[in-house]
Amino acid sequence: MGSLNVGSLGEYIREQRRNMQYSLRQLADAAGVSNPYLSQIERGLRKPSAEILQQIAKALRVSAETLYVQAGILDERTEETAKSSLELRASILADPLINERQKEVLLAVYDSFLKENGVGAEGGAEGKNRHDPSQQGEEPHGHHR
Repeated sequence: MGSLNVGSLGEYIREQRRNMQYSLRQLADAAGVSNPYLSQIERGLRKPSAEILQQIAKALRVSAETLYVQAGILDERTEETAKSSLELRASILADPLINERQKEVLLAVYDSFLKENGVGAEGGAEGKNRHDPSQQGEEPHGHHR
């Protein structure tokens, strides 16, 4: 499971957008991303974060897991492990009772707990974009708090 499959991800997003009869601008507005950024994602030029994929999934009315699989973030082995984490993220992002800054802070705290517990930031999906090279090769020497 190497690099993200951004080409087919972009094609999939474009196909879903067209099925919903959304213009690029309509989907960008609904997902809370810029028009040029969404265009670059659709053309396979940009690799969106898990959070951006969740926003796009919500706007397209598809599950975030569907886009994660398309992007190569999840495969059959990690899909079940990450599902509860992804559902939690989707719930936080969809919550109308907190603002966008609060959602970002809440997700950042959650990610820090996952990292502390040795889990990838995407809930078992290897945390590709948040890899910390300082953690490589370290041996546990007791508790560091």
